[in-house]
Amino acid sequence: MDPLSDVLSLLKPRNYMSAGFDAGGEWSIQFPDQQESIKCGAVVSGQCWLSVDGVPDAVRLDAGDCFLLPRGRPFRLASDMTLPSVDASTVFASARNGGIARYNDGGGCFIVSCRFALASNHAGILLRTLPPIVHIRKESDLAALRWPVERMMQEMRERQPGGFLIIQHLAHMILIQALRLHLAEGMNGGVGWLFALADKQMGAAISAMHENPAHHWTLQTLGEQAGMSRSSFALKFKETVGKSPMEYLTRWRMVLAADRLENSGDPVSVIALSLGYESESAFSTAFKRVMGCSPRQYGRGRHPLPTPDRELKLPLTEPAVA
Repeated sequence: MDPLSDVLSLLKPRNYMSAGFDAGGEWSIQFPDQQESIKCGAVVSGQCWLSVDGVPDAVRLDAGDCFLLPRGRPFRLASDMTLPSVDASTVFASARNGGIARYNDGGGCFIVSCRFALASNHAGILLRTLPPIVHIRKESDLAALRWPVERMMQEMRERQPGGFLIIQHLAHMILIQALRLHLAEGMNGGVGWLFALADKQMGAAISAMHENPAHHWTLQTLGEQAGMSRSSFALKFKETVGKSPMEYLTRWRMVLAADRLENSGDPVSVIALSLGYESESAFSTAFKRVMGCSPRQYGRGRHPLPTPDRELKLPLTEPAVA
C-alpha cells in the first residue's frame, strides 16, 4: 500500500454518521465537541458560514465547497453568524443515519456531511498534521469530489435496499479524496509526513520505508530511492517532514509495533525481528524511547498518559489554517 493508505488502514476510520441537512430562511446550528472524530461536509446548494472553536475567522461556504474538520472541535454552521444558535441535537434528532434533517422547511442550503471515528490509539498521526479547517473550493479540486457527493445525496433522497452500505463507502471516498486534495495543496508551506507525500522525491523515500520497514535503511539507500545524494536528501527530508529520516523510520516502526501489540498475540521477540531489530533488547529500548513505556507494558494496556510530543508518534508539524 501507499503511505496514506497505510496510515488510514492503521487508524481504521469508521463512518458512524452520514446525513443531509436542508435549511431554509435564517438559521444557526451549534454542533458539540466531536470527540476527536473527523467531520467532512459538502455544500450541495446555497451558501452558509462555518465557524470552529479556536479559529478566529468564520469561513464562507458556497455551493460546491467542501470542508474537513479534523480536530473534533465544536463548530457552528449558520446563514448569518450574528444569529443565536440552536443545538444540533434538536435538529438532527429525527434524522436517521443516512437521512435528511430539515430546518425551517428547507430549500435554502443543502449540506451533505459525514463523521468518522478513528479506532486506533494513534489518531494524532493524522489529526495533528491537519489544520482545524480544511476548505476545498478550487473548481479543479471540486470536480473530483462532485460524483461521490452527488451520489450520496441521491442515496439519501431515494431510500433503496443496500443504501446504508453504499453511503458508508461513499463517505470513505469523500474523506480520502479531501485528504488527497489537501495533500496536493500542502506544498505551499505545509510541513509533515502528509505534505511530504506530495513531493516526488520525499514521497518515494517514505513509500520505501512503509513498504519495507524491516529493511536496514541508511541515509545512502534512502537517498538513492529519492534520486538524491545522501546529504541533500537528509537536509530536504528534515525541512519537508520536520524530522530526520531515521527518526521518521523509527517512529513508524514503533507505531506498527504498537498496533501489533494491541491487536495480535505475537510475542515481543517476533515483532522486533519483523521490524528489523536483531535483538529484543534493542527493540524494547527504541520502543520505550518513542512510546514512553516498555512493549510488555503497552501490550498489557498500561499506556502512558499522552504528552504533546509522545501523543503524535510521528514527526508532524502543524501547518497554517487552510
